Amino acid sequence: MLLALNYAAIYQARELLLGRGLAVLAAWVLLNLVGSGYYLARADRRQPAYYFHGMNVCWGLVNAVLTCWGVLHLHFIAPAALQTSDLVQAQLSNENLFLLNAGLDVAYVMTGFYLRALAVAPGQRHAARLWGFGQSLWVQGGFLLGFDALMWVVLHWQGQAWLPQLK
Repeated sequence: MLLALNYAAIYQARELLLGRGLAVLAAWVLLNLVGSGYYLARADRRQPAYYFHGMNVCWGLVNAVLTCWGVLHLHFIAPAALQTSDLVQAQLSNENLFLLNAGLDVAYVMTGFYLRALAVAPGQRHAARLWGFGQSLWVQGGFLLGFDALMWVVLHWQGQAWLPQLK
């Protein structure tokens, strides 16, 4: 049964899946940079929208760097000396990375709640800033939570198709 596994095909399928995920993330980057960049230039600095779009542009830049890093590490041609241990290690590393990121995304959303609660506190001098940043953390954390959770599910499902055959 072990000999029936095509290591190169498994490797390429995982890289293709990661590449498609990075394409989705790149689209999110463009949406943030173009959309929020447009509205940031037209927003009143005293309003939450200014801080919301400013934070979205910052998130877009960070996500752009992460997306570029991910694309540069994609290799659609399997290494010649690919072994079972390499496949298993890469599979588990990718799944764990997306689970860790999902946990961070929950922290982003919760921080957004916290900032918005601070914004409505009596006497808050920077209410607009806190409200705008909190909204941005909700949007960014929510999207990234959905993205990371979906990537984990699809990667896990893909791994379940071949990992049991290793026994």
